[in-house]
Amino acid sequence: MKRLCISVALAAAAMTLGASSGCGRTSPDSSGRNGTASGAPAAQENAYAALAKLPDWSGVWEPARLARPNAEEGPPAPPKLTPEYAAQYAAYQEKNRTTPGINFVSNVANCIPSGLPGSMLQPYPIEFLFTPGRVTINIETYSLVRRIYTDGSPLPEEPDPSYQGTSIGRWEGDTLVVETLGILPETSPLAGINGHSDQLRITERIRLVEPDLLEIATTREDPAVFLEPYTTIARYQRHRDWKIMEYVCAQNNRDSVDEHGNPGFDLERTPGE
Repeated sequence: MKRLCISVALAAAAMTLGASSGCGRTSPDSSGRNGTASGAPAAQENAYAALAKLPDWSGVWEPARLARPNAEEGPPAPPKLTPEYAAQYAAYQEKNRTTPGINFVSNVANCIPSGLPGSMLQPYPIEFLFTPGRVTINIETYSLVRRIYTDGSPLPEEPDPSYQGTSIGRWEGDTLVVETLGILPETSPLAGINGHSDQLRITERIRLVEPDLLEIATTREDPAVFLEPYTTIARYQRHRDWKIMEYVCAQNNRDSVDEHGNPGFDLERTPGE
């Protein structure tokens, strides 16, 4: 106890000395990085003020194929694929034609994230958060988070592969253009296709087409999979009063996956297993 009292007294004396002599102050450097520099707060204030000039994407966005289907649009044109992936895609389409229910060719049934672009196309809502130098997307499916850097950073020459990849964005008027590299090669670039090369590149153009309707045009490029760039369009309906919910897939997962990526269902399992 005596040693503690001495330590506290010494600390108090040091603080008093520092305050009176100026030794404890942080003097600003030429970059204005610390809190006492006049440039840093102003720059931060300007950065946040600039966000007010961006489009209003507040609220939560529900995939419009559930909230508001566009009956005038038919199914997208089929992709032009290399022979290996064309055979895989044809087998998947045939299985969908002959087998009722939802068919998979990936591990999503076993709580493995689908990876980009599939993570943006799940039947659950998404949310956009704007901060200086970044757009963050909260995806309710699996409680995923995407970070799109808008601070002028370049795409990495050797990205560290991940499910969401590395995304760099820029604003072209009211459209956010996002380029992504470094997506794990075991993920699915398109429903019916499992796997791709390390050359997969995803480009998204995100914009409001109506006050409460968001459109994302997604272009996939990978010479190992696609003979030409393949673009699909997804739309999302805004709900200003919704909130993103927690989604822990493993909490009540009852699916198993066979060697072909097809799910089974086990009624004997209990929630949380």
